[in-house]
Amino acid sequence: MARFTVLGTAPIPNQQGELRLLSRNNEFTIKIAGVPGDLMNSRMHASEDALATLACEHIKKEPKPQVLIGGLGMGFTLRAALDSLNNNAQVTVAELISEVVQWNKGDLGALTNHPVNDPRTTIHVGDVGEVLRNSTAKFDAILLDVDNGPEGHTSDDNGWIYTPEGLKSAKSALRSGGIVAYWSAGVDSAFTNRLRKAGFNTKPVTVHAHTNGKGARHVIWLAW
Repeated sequence: MARFTVLGTAPIPNQQGELRLLSRNNEFTIKIAGVPGDLMNSRMHASEDALATLACEHIKKEPKPQVLIGGLGMGFTLRAALDSLNNNAQVTVAELISEVVQWNKGDLGALTNHPVNDPRTTIHVGDVGEVLRNSTAKFDAILLDVDNGPEGHTSDDNGWIYTPEGLKSAKSALRSGGIVAYWSAGVDSAFTNRLRKAGFNTKPVTVHAHTNGKGARHVIWLAW
């Protein structure tokens, strides 16, 4: 079997650690150096797709939808969102690590037909929390996939979006009738309760990681 080749590295802001982009044949993976397992893998993106399609279904009647995505990753959520939205949509992607943006403009772009180049896409290199704190009634949908979910954080900054303050900011950033979707690697009943205490109606949805409907199951909270 072919070995993975390192295509790029990036320091994790405010954390001792390094992201690595690797490839093997037509497979790509992003790992945290020294940590077992993949952070992202191009063969397992069904739940990232679902993060976008489930939320965008909720706003399909909006004539000019405004969408915020927290975390670019390998671009699968962005691609699914663009494919689900009309030509008048505007999608802002907040990505903390600038190298991840460059990877999507380069080696990763072909996986998803280069969604960062779509004229509806705006890339904000920075913390999605900053965008949430500075936005009031701006977005019809907010899609958040910045880490492994409420329980595990690659960067300390990521944890804020799951706190009561972070949930309050997300709710404030929504337009009337808008929706927030949170991706997680696993179930967290405490987070469901936190969303409800923040004033959201919420529905956790379990989805498969693989596009063939097999393998690990991930969770998406829809909150409105």
